[in-house]
Amino acid sequence: MTIRDWDGIALIIGAGDIGKCMSNHLTTVSPNLDVFVCGRNLKSQNSIYLDLENDHSFISFENQISLFKKPLRLVINTSGFLHSNIVKPEKRLSQINRSNIIKNLSINAIGPILIAKSIEKFIRADLPFSFASLSARVGSIGDNSLGGWYSYRASKAAQNQLLKTLSIEWRRKFPFSVVSILHPGTCDTRLSKPFQSAVPKGKLFTPAQSTEYLVNIISEQKPSDSGKFVAWDKSLIPW
Repeated sequence: MTIRDWDGIALIIGAGDIGKCMSNHLTTVSPNLDVFVCGRNLKSQNSIYLDLENDHSFISFENQISLFKKPLRLVINTSGFLHSNIVKPEKRLSQINRSNIIKNLSINAIGPILIAKSIEKFIRADLPFSFASLSARVGSIGDNSLGGWYSYRASKAAQNQLLKTLSIEWRRKFPFSVVSILHPGTCDTRLSKPFQSAVPKGKLFTPAQSTEYLVNIISEQKPSDSGKFVAWDKSLIPW
């Protein structure tokens, strides 16, 4: 039985391009899952407010989950931070500053593990459950041959370590659970828009393409796959 057959609640964290596409896709392929998008500035009925940088927001988030009558089966974190009008990826050491590092870590590393902390009490040990979070190949220490992007690389590497550690604890608590650390490829989103010029032809995916790749991976994974760092093409990425 795959997630396409599961009955229960699915939460998509992040209302960006991939998050919205993920919600629409799951609603189509998993008709027995009630899919809710979680994030800020959401107005649809199937939405839950969550600010990853506000601890009080997680309390409200947990209260909303506690109201569900169906079991929590799937949580996918699609949120991430790379740049803003003020913060840019560092090309060299001289561009590093404390606030940039903290901003990246707050959303890309601390956010995902706090999501896991909030949902833990709602996971049933007798049912298959999947928690997936989007990482990035540039978060691989072993694969780093270009340098640069200090804060973003470090924050994704930190997320990888936190979720790898989580997978070990949950393997004991929830034997049917899977923790997935996923690289969606370079996707044509607002996050990657300023940096797409160097992407090889055929390697810039639409949100729909990335979504399909990732859902297929999640659907096929078994508990023995928990804690792996997996790319969109199902290849394993070195830590």
